[in-house]
Amino acid sequence: MATSSKTTAAKRTAAKKAGAAAAKPAASTSASAGRVSADPMENMQKMQKAFAKPLQEMGERLQQLKVSGAAGAIAANGRKDLEALMRANQKSYQGLQAVVQRQTEMLRDSITAWQGTVKAMPGNDPKENIAKLDAMGRAAFKQALDDIRELADMAAKSQAEAFEIVRGRIASNVDEVKRMLKQTTGGK
Repeated sequence: MATSSKTTAAKRTAAKKAGAAAAKPAASTSASAGRVSADPMENMQKMQKAFAKPLQEMGERLQQLKVSGAAGAIAANGRKDLEALMRANQKSYQGLQAVVQRQTEMLRDSITAWQGTVKAMPGNDPKENIAKLDAMGRAAFKQALDDIRELADMAAKSQAEAFEIVRGRIASNVDEVKRMLKQTTGGK
């Protein structure tokens, strides 16, 4: 008996060491890659920065560009287009952030409600417990549908705001082209 308990303890120790050794390379590769993060908000921020950086750099180059006449108007238009894209990206990102935060709140509320119900259950009457679980399941299903609707509305509103920025810029470009065409045809 003493030998078997020593053997079992030795096996557990070896398993712990093997598990720790296996965990170390995974942790170092994820840390060195810099891509894996447990926080979804952090991942979204990284994605947004990666998307916005080239647009910001291009906008800065266009601002530094010294041109006049038609080329200047084209450069100014390009700058306005990029600014609109950056504003639309920011609106979209903020909307996505709000959706993720709301999802987190909803999950936290659901967990709290389930914990409260389980704690409130008396252990004596199984029929009563089943009835409470059934009622809670129905309420949770209804709440889930309401939550899905709310999240969809939030996402749609955010995307509509971002689209409105881009639509406004497109309309402005169309108006500018019309104005330039009138000038060209009116000058002849």
